[in-house]
Amino acid sequence: MEKNKVQKIERRSFIFTASYTLGAVGLGATIWPFIDQMNPDRSVQALASTEVDVSSVQEGSSITVLWRGKPVFIKKRTPEEIQEARTVNLQDLKDPQEDKDRVKKDEWLVTVGVCTHLGCVPLANKGDYKGGWFCPCHGSHYDTSGRVRKGPAPTNLEIPEYEFINDNLIKIG
Repeated sequence: MEKNKVQKIERRSFIFTASYTLGAVGLGATIWPFIDQMNPDRSVQALASTEVDVSSVQEGSSITVLWRGKPVFIKKRTPEEIQEARTVNLQDLKDPQEDKDRVKKDEWLVTVGVCTHLGCVPLANKGDYKGGWFCPCHGSHYDTSGRVRKGPAPTNLEIPEYEFINDNLIKIG
């Protein structure tokens, strides 16, 4: 009789464990769609990074590409522009930052093309600093390193996360 009682207890424990497990799996299957819908959709993930072929960009010129819905300026700077950007007195800048801290390769400047004042898009090769940018909305001037030099903009143009895949390909994001 004792053996029969032990078997009933083991059977009951097994049934409880199995039902709890089945309930947990069911609960997980019910909750998963709600958790999964919080992930970004595929179109947002596709915009997370972009690769840009810069082989056709001539020295002294720039191109504009879209990344995450924002313009990104990619400029191939001349040796004169590089030298001028490096010799700026940092005490003269609103947002002091050395040129070498803003670029990964001296001849390439990659910056988000959104004015830090009110979010306008500055014009390339305009303004008081040759080869820089000028925001016509409120008069902010940026140099060839994307640093604010004049006007109401409080900070330099943002540098996005980027890397050189090879000499002709830049991955932004």
